[in-house]
Amino acid sequence: MHDRHEVVIAGAGPAGAQCARDVAKRGYDVLVLETENEAEFPRQSNKSTAGTFASMMGAFGLPDDVVMNYTEKIVLESPNDHFTRVQPGAVMDFADFKQFLVEDGREAGAEYRFNARATAPITEDGHAVGVRYNGDQEVYADIVIDATGPAAPLAKALDVSDLERKNQAIGVEWEMGGIRVEHDGYADLTDAMMLRLDHDLAPGGYSWIFHTGADTAKVGLCFIQNERYRNHQTKDRSIDGYLDHWLDTDPRLTNAKRHEGGQHRGSAHIQTPDRLHAPGFMAIGDTVPTVDPLWGEGIHTCMKSGRAAAITADRCLMSERRDISGSNMSVYDTLWHRDVAPKAERRLLMTRLLYLASNERYDRLLGDMNDLGMGTLADANEGSPLAIARLIHLDDAPLFGQFLRDRVAERLA
Repeated sequence: MHDRHEVVIAGAGPAGAQCARDVAKRGYDVLVLETENEAEFPRQSNKSTAGTFASMMGAFGLPDDVVMNYTEKIVLESPNDHFTRVQPGAVMDFADFKQFLVEDGREAGAEYRFNARATAPITEDGHAVGVRYNGDQEVYADIVIDATGPAAPLAKALDVSDLERKNQAIGVEWEMGGIRVEHDGYADLTDAMMLRLDHDLAPGGYSWIFHTGADTAKVGLCFIQNERYRNHQTKDRSIDGYLDHWLDTDPRLTNAKRHEGGQHRGSAHIQTPDRLHAPGFMAIGDTVPTVDPLWGEGIHTCMKSGRAAAITADRCLMSERRDISGSNMSVYDTLWHRDVAPKAERRLLMTRLLYLASNERYDRLLGDMNDLGMGTLADANEGSPLAIARLIHLDDAPLFGQFLRDRVAERLA
């Protein structure tokens, strides 16, 4: 007799674990396969800054004890300017957060199988009917969900995921002590989450300092190996080299000490997804591309995709005559584009334009924000044409020209 469940999920990250919570609470038999050893979980996948806002904490019922520090504001920096906005948030301990999701899911009835690396889907007539893991072990399910992140072994095999290396953002972060959160000439970062746009520190990306209390913070950077990166990169400097350079040159960080075991690494893809589902199958979290890396909140996006997948699974399984056809599974795509990443194309355009801008343009952008307010940029990031127009100047024509040339080159490649 086959090892069989109603839903099997590969990956116990925020998307997979949240989906398991929701599916289990609806009364379905769900199994989660996780690559890591349970005793060390989440050592290898402990990759996130885990900065979030009140809406995330409330929407998913997260407890206070996964929070390292509640923050009061967001600070945006460019090389020569900064902007501060009051915005309550939270910097979570990512390991504690992920462990909470697992335990809460277990209490709801989800089963977890650690040391179980998903390697391929099991298919019948081209449809996913199970997962092969650890080489030759198999588990079957009515619905299969890939939440393995950019590796996406199930989604790729089913031609759902089309992650392109040129769109991959890579990041590194350290938890550190000895941070001077108050320093002359800089914004006060006490109880703040700070994002800095500066190609000298993160060409084609951004860096950050998230205050975690006293003189401690999460400090990191990420970038995409895009045209701006290629134009501004320092020869032979790795991502770790860029972080070392920032630590050496920013007076707030010159006395910073790395915490043992406090390194986090990760990646995501910055592109719009093609498909998100197949008959009996869904791809969630970073298994499909991230479209809004600008303000972080990747965890929130992943968990919303997990919740959308759980709603879809419920719809497909709730009747006696279960329907996991492609047309019924497509509900997930509808929910994803409506609730997880609305106006994805416009938001991606804004992100790409931002990363192509020069350091001088970043200074001007922050000047505009100090005049117009954070709401304008937030609305632009959500795809508002009016807000986008308010941030554009006549002398941005070369920037748009570069963007169009890049797009043409991409299509011809």
